[in-house]
Amino acid sequence: MDTILRDPWMILDLAWQHLAVAGGAVLIALLVGLPLGILAAKVRWLELPVLTVGGLLYLVPSLALFAFLIPALGLGTQTAVVGLSIYSLLVIVRNVTIGLRGVPAPLLEAANGIGMTGRQRFRYVELPLALPLIVAGLRIATVMTVGIASLAAYIGAGGFGVLIFRGIATADNDLIVAGALPTALLALAADGLLRRAERWARG
Repeated sequence: MDTILRDPWMILDLAWQHLAVAGGAVLIALLVGLPLGILAAKVRWLELPVLTVGGLLYLVPSLALFAFLIPALGLGTQTAVVGLSIYSLLVIVRNVTIGLRGVPAPLLEAANGIGMTGRQRFRYVELPLALPLIVAGLRIATVMTVGIASLAAYIGAGGFGVLIFRGIATADNDLIVAGALPTALLALAADGLLRRAERWARG
């Protein structure tokens, strides 16, 4: 705690770095995962390979994944963002797929019965009903990514992991707490905001 009180500007700078890495990773995962999840829900035979590949990538330890990416992307923020987006991807794709697959068949038949096109049915029936589960997946992915983003400091991407790794190296518990506590608070804040969004999506 002394570190936080002694140098709040450093904490703010690390917070910005942490948010940039975690936020960038979740944004990429959402931009890739949303269409992938829709595709997996609409094209039945794609669901198993998409989720299987996502699951296998999710099982790779984060530091090992960073190590695989470093030869192509180098050290720093870019590698951290790409690596973390891969971890977020599975949760988002799975929830999008399950959410769309869970739309009751009678509602789809009713939409067809009143002459909706496939695009209209997706926009006005399927997406609104699947949205709560999609937002829930986004919430889980975001909270998870904020936590794992601490490891990004190991490859030079900054964030609160800088303090944690420095504290471990010097056996300084104050530094470890100064890095771990703000990380936990960021995760809790993200969880709270997205829980509200999830409740809004449920109506």
